[in-house]
Amino acid sequence: MKIFLAAALTTASIGVYVPSASAGDLVDEVRIGLSGNLDSSSSQDKGVVGSAEVFIAPFQSSQTGVAKVLLEPRVQVGVSGGADATDQAYLGLNWHLPITETFFAEIGAGGTVHNGNLDSGTGPLLGCRFLFREHAALGMRVTETVNVMATVDHSSNANLCDGPNDGITHAGLSVGVKF
Repeated sequence: MKIFLAAALTTASIGVYVPSASAGDLVDEVRIGLSGNLDSSSSQDKGVVGSAEVFIAPFQSSQTGVAKVLLEPRVQVGVSGGADATDQAYLGLNWHLPITETFFAEIGAGGTVHNGNLDSGTGPLLGCRFLFREHAALGMRVTETVNVMATVDHSSNANLCDGPNDGITHAGLSVGVKF
C-alpha cells in the first residue's frame, strides 16, 4: 500500500504542476477507477482495487485515419492497489480508437513494478519485480470532458523470469476527465 500512496501522490502532482503550460497542453486526461481481481487457480489477491491514471497528451502526426491512430498514442502513468491486493505503479502507451462520436475502444501496453510476492507466500506468485502490463477498455463519452469505461488489465512476466508466473488480472470501471 505504501507504493500505491507514494505513486498516487506523484501521479496527482503531474496534473497539478505543469510548468509554463496549461494542464491541457501536457495532460490529456485523468482517470480514477475501481476494479476487482479476476481469480485464477493460483491468484489469491482479493478485494477492491483502486486506480489513478494520468494520460499525457498524444504525440502529433500529419497522418489521417488508421495511421493517425497508430502514430498518436498517449503515455499512460498510473497506480493501482488495495488493502488485500498487490500494489502496482505502471507506465505504457495507450491507443484511443474512436468507434462512433459517443463510443470508443482503447488498447495499451507497457510495464509495471509491484510489491507482491515473487516466489513464496500468499497472493499471486509473480516471479520478478518488473512485469509486462496490457490493458483494454470500451468507453462512452458522457459529455465533452467526461468518459466512462469498462476496463481490463493483465500483468505478468511472460515466463521471462526464473520462478512462477501467476499474473494479475483486473476488470472494472473507470471515469475520466479530459482537459
